[in-house]
Amino acid sequence: MEKSATSCLPCLRLYKINILGIHDFVVIFSVVLLGLIATGMFQFWPHSIESSAEWSLDRRSVHDAPLVRIPMSSPIPERGDLSCRMHTCFDVYRCGYNPKNKIKVYIYPLQRFVDEVGVPISSTGLSREYNDLLSAISDSDFYTDDVSRACLFIPSIDVLNQNSLRIRETAQALAMLPRWDKGMNHLLFNMLPGGPPDYNTALDVPRDRALLAGGGFSTWTYRQGYDISIPVYSPLSAEVDLPERQPGPRRYFILSSQTAIHREYRVELERLKEENGEALLLLDKCSNLSQGLASVRKRCYKGQVYDYPQILQESSFCVVLRGARLGQATLSDVLQAGCVPVIMADSYILPFSEVLDWKRASVVIPEEKLPEMYTILKSIPHRQVEEMQRQARWFWEAYFSSMKDIGMTTLQIINDRIYPYAARTYEEWNNPPVVKWTSVNSPLFLPLIPPRSPGFTAVVLTYDRIESLFRVITEISKVPSLAKLLVVWNNQNKSPPEESLWPKVAVPLKVLRTKENKLSNRFFPFDEIETEAVLAIDDDIIMLTSDELQFGYEVWREFPDRLVGYPGRLHLWDHEMGKWKYESEWTNEVSMVLTGAAFYHKYFNYLYTYKMPGDIKNWVDAHMNCEDIAMNFLVANITGKAPIKVTPRKKFKCPECTAIDGLSLDQTHMVERSECINKFASVFGTMPLKVVEHRADPVLYKDDFPEKLKSFPNIGSL
Repeated sequence: MEKSATSCLPCLRLYKINILGIHDFVVIFSVVLLGLIATGMFQFWPHSIESSAEWSLDRRSVHDAPLVRIPMSSPIPERGDLSCRMHTCFDVYRCGYNPKNKIKVYIYPLQRFVDEVGVPISSTGLSREYNDLLSAISDSDFYTDDVSRACLFIPSIDVLNQNSLRIRETAQALAMLPRWDKGMNHLLFNMLPGGPPDYNTALDVPRDRALLAGGGFSTWTYRQGYDISIPVYSPLSAEVDLPERQPGPRRYFILSSQTAIHREYRVELERLKEENGEALLLLDKCSNLSQGLASVRKRCYKGQVYDYPQILQESSFCVVLRGARLGQATLSDVLQAGCVPVIMADSYILPFSEVLDWKRASVVIPEEKLPEMYTILKSIPHRQVEEMQRQARWFWEAYFSSMKDIGMTTLQIINDRIYPYAARTYEEWNNPPVVKWTSVNSPLFLPLIPPRSPGFTAVVLTYDRIESLFRVITEISKVPSLAKLLVVWNNQNKSPPEESLWPKVAVPLKVLRTKENKLSNRFFPFDEIETEAVLAIDDDIIMLTSDELQFGYEVWREFPDRLVGYPGRLHLWDHEMGKWKYESEWTNEVSMVLTGAAFYHKYFNYLYTYKMPGDIKNWVDAHMNCEDIAMNFLVANITGKAPIKVTPRKKFKCPECTAIDGLSLDQTHMVERSECINKFASVFGTMPLKVVEHRADPVLYKDDFPEKLKSFPNIGSL
């Protein structure tokens, strides 16, 4: 039977099964269907995996798929072993070693299972969603058509929607699969488990030891580290295009759009609406619209009709309450809209929670705390809400938007379990990919800890502040790890001092004359830079001690892909002006460090000079400002990481500087800095800067300990 069915595997992409049945079965199913409608079943997953006339006409029969009759006496698998874990119910040795660290997945050939009298085990056959899922897997690197190489087996029996299944017969069909072996290494996908009246949170079909990718697990039915919690797919993902919106305040603060929530919850939401007025929009189904596809995309409030899911984009937070089932397609709609989901479904295992950090994209509130929801959400800072809005939208784009994404994510999670040494990191799962441009790669070749011996090269940018320059050179020369000093002479109208006048230092010192007075010259990849580490420093930074500089270098050695600097700065979103602004006042957060004194890897000099996107470098040189902001954007965009601020110093104070020779004292300076941030964000197409709330200090910095026993006794002041 396995050999004869192999030729039908392409049917997975090309065909769909017609509803086959006899008159009596149709009558029975119709009665059951009416009962389901009465319980509001279709309101939880409108016109999708549920049988519906809207798309059933598009189905094409698969007459070539072999018909398999299930004897009434066929064995039935065990209910399901709740104690199953990967080390007890999964044969990892079947996966073996392969150089790509990729499991191989075999999809059973398509067959039409019927009982002894010819009644199909499913009322819908192969759904569009399951067909898309199997097609995506068969087109992926996971797929193999060689059953002997397979690590994981996926039946072509569609169990996504339990409502359409005959439980006993479906279980018997699974047990008849040639490689079933009590479900070992088999994976089933189910999104609508259980049925009235209890709505079990896991598939009721007996399945032995098979893994279950389920949409609606509770803590009682989820086998942690074995099963995979998946989202309930929303068909609106493919039917409605919601363009991404800029994070920020929305017209409504809280919005509830579900139409079949429990009466007690609706009463409480109505009370919150009375207390908070226009801040909360409470929608329900439209009673004045005829049932059908159009009504699914509409919501109403006191006779006013709203387009769904478009209305979700008008709210900062969107309520996702449990229904008859824990898993709700509403969650996917909310994420697509970039609205922060407020999830109130006790014991619900959130989709892909094994790898996704839902704290970054949602607010989970116990059901009993519903009366306090408004107060809880108001306590969340605006900046955090904006980050959650971005993360919510990205979660949808990466993991929820199609059956392909859901299937690939599920297989990747299993793959990470089988090959943990090659598994994706937390950052890879949860950090949106940074915007890249052609031919630029992340500096993954950097050593974890650069060697200590080469030290660092100090690159001092100067124009004509000779006295201050010499003092800087003298102070830097005291740093033990200094390997070389390069002075970038940016004054084409004046020659540098004679060699005899320069400070005497123990390391090589070289003066590099530039052809034009450009701030970007400080980041040129000079051949004279032979060390991995570079210290960019201005000619007026005379306040940093040798201990501060040495400590900064030691921190950089631990984090060679970061910018490591001293004074920190922050970017903020101005809600009134609708744009970014530069903040230099003391705050609890940092997203940039000034490159007036900062350590970084010399690789970033190359990127800044030759691979900076757009016209940013020319813009910096024309305005004689913001080269440090540009470097912060560049490094954050490449690495996806925030800079590291070291020591408590928050400002560079230059005693000799005046309003004439101090660029940072110019009244227009702060305005231009804000313009820079908006300009650069526009060019990069995103805001790559990351915000952190910590800095690095020496271990014994604040301890009441003899100074002579501290490694860095003199790290300066604020």
